[in-house]
Amino acid sequence: MAALTVIPRHVLGRGFTAPSDQLTKGIIGVGAMGRGHVGYGGTRLVAVCDVDARHLEAGRALVTDRIAAYRDFRELIWDKNVDIVHIATPPHWHGLMSIEAAAAGKDIWCEKPMTRTIGEGRQVAEAVSRHGSMFRLNTWFRMKDSFYGLGSPVRPLKKLVQSGLLGWPLTVTVSKHTGFDWKFYWTGKEYLEPQPVPPELDYDMWLGPAPWKPYHPHRVHQTFRGYWDYDGGGLGDMGQHYIDPVQYFLDKDATSPVKVEVDAPPQHPDAIGTWRSITYTYADGCRIILWGGDYGHPGTPYIAGPKGNVYKNFVCDIPDWEKKLADYPEPEAQITDFIESVKTRRPFALNEQNGFRSATIVNMGVVALRLNRTLHFDPAKLAFIDDEAANRLLNPPMRAPWGK
Repeated sequence: MAALTVIPRHVLGRGFTAPSDQLTKGIIGVGAMGRGHVGYGGTRLVAVCDVDARHLEAGRALVTDRIAAYRDFRELIWDKNVDIVHIATPPHWHGLMSIEAAAAGKDIWCEKPMTRTIGEGRQVAEAVSRHGSMFRLNTWFRMKDSFYGLGSPVRPLKKLVQSGLLGWPLTVTVSKHTGFDWKFYWTGKEYLEPQPVPPELDYDMWLGPAPWKPYHPHRVHQTFRGYWDYDGGGLGDMGQHYIDPVQYFLDKDATSPVKVEVDAPPQHPDAIGTWRSITYTYADGCRIILWGGDYGHPGTPYIAGPKGNVYKNFVCDIPDWEKKLADYPEPEAQITDFIESVKTRRPFALNEQNGFRSATIVNMGVVALRLNRTLHFDPAKLAFIDDEAANRLLNPPMRAPWGK
């Protein structure tokens, strides 16, 4: 009997998977998030990367096989044995790493938010499309599972909305009562006493494109989300989980809101604070309202329309709505298995295009919160209207040598 030979995919060419072959992956950032996403089926971990030596050793120990361990993400990305690059770093690195991975011919699994700024998101979408990579953004509520606390998956909501039974335009309210309280209080500290950098951490590489700031442990690892340079607080960390499904069932995957309003105390220039509400309005009058913390009335409908409302646990106040809805078609099928997307070269349900648009909604809110004022936005030009300070935050300069 002839021996079975496994030929690496990089030899066979992009998109070709031999029956004997298994997709390989490398994870950049093996803190808690990176170590928690090792076991997706159909793949084998062959490389890890982290700027913290302790994390790197923990990542190396995730599997019993001998795997590559890198301190520089570029070495992992250009490793010919890696098919899929999983980016589990703080968001200020997502854009650069995604663009580099696309240029290297890799497929990409990226944690949310897709990018820290609107400009970076646009560049990622362009790079992924240009190089033909498959891209998955790791928030899954548009395709499966119930929202945190809402008690309903998205698919039946999508069917009801597209039926027109609720009327138009619609207002979607996301609050503590639909789950948006976990991590809401990801905030920063307004004064951090500089401390020595621990020997296991390459702090300069951790900062990367972000402005240089003296080291303090609250800036890195789990608490980095409280600082504008690296993330957008609770909104940046969890916002795309809640906003992306709304974008999907409102059929807004190809556009963005035209206005964002914030109700919040003034924000510190470095440390992110809390907020009461953020309201987005589309050109057709549809709105998304986010209530922070304990703000917002628990009896507010999740979806409110001129002809009917939807409440938690998919309770609708339209008479005989279930009978009426049965006559309408089901939403279009999506590819919800990233391995299928990689093998067939067909886009994943949440990819670089629609993921960019839902990330843009998050980042519009971050900019409005940071400036503490109402902003108007052009969805085609992807720019704020008549607001120079807001537009400077679309694509802020990167620290050398990462900036162009």
